Amino acid sequence: TTCWQPAVRRSAEAVVSTQSTGVANMLSVAGADHIITMDLHASQIQGFFDIPVDNLYAEPAVLKWIKENIENWRECTIVSPDAGGAKRVVSIADRLNVNFALIHKERAVANEVQRMTLVGDVTGRTAIIVDDLADTCGTVVKAAEKLKEAGAKMVYAVMTHGVFSGPALERLMDSCIEAIVVSNTIPQHEKIAVCPKIQAIDVSSIIGEAIRRTHNGESVSYLFGNVPL
Repeated sequence: TTCWQPAVRRSAEAVVSTQSTGVANMLSVAGADHIITMDLHASQIQGFFDIPVDNLYAEPAVLKWIKENIENWRECTIVSPDAGGAKRVVSIADRLNVNFALIHKERAVANEVQRMTLVGDVTGRTAIIVDDLADTCGTVVKAAEKLKEAGAKMVYAVMTHGVFSGPALERLMDSCIEAIVVSNTIPQHEKIAVCPKIQAIDVSSIIGEAIRRTHNGESVSYLFGNVPL
């Protein structure tokens, strides 16, 4: 049995360990012998499973969306909202052959950013914030404001998993973000109806192809860099 696990929310390290161990044990006991995930917040989570885990990436679908939906994408800047996402942003910027920037943030308490510092130049450019998770959206909204203050023409946000908890939708509607794009690892129909700034990327073809390749004993590595036709 192949099990598809959509997302693991970010949380304190100790809590993540407990939750991940519990989920891993439950799935194994339920009979799963292979796990397929997408953009785990911490890749170390794979180590909690004693069965094979394939962690897929939304990056190919993100690249496809940027090229098809942002007219001047060759003159954009890919932005990481924190230091932890720098590797992801550099990879996307390199594949698009564009510049990247980084926002350093300091939090006073969880989910509340105290101060942000932009490292990089976005003057006169379209800024695309890329991260793995949109939760309360406080960080991404403040990051967008920082980018506009720094001279960005337009600001988009592209996230893998759209949780949108608490005041997220209201914050997005009141923000300077043109659109926030998430995958459909979490269903978004109801939230799109409330907040038209949300757009969904369909990653079902990636997941479906991964399941097909797994059952046929084929490699899934092709999917790490490509969207199946």
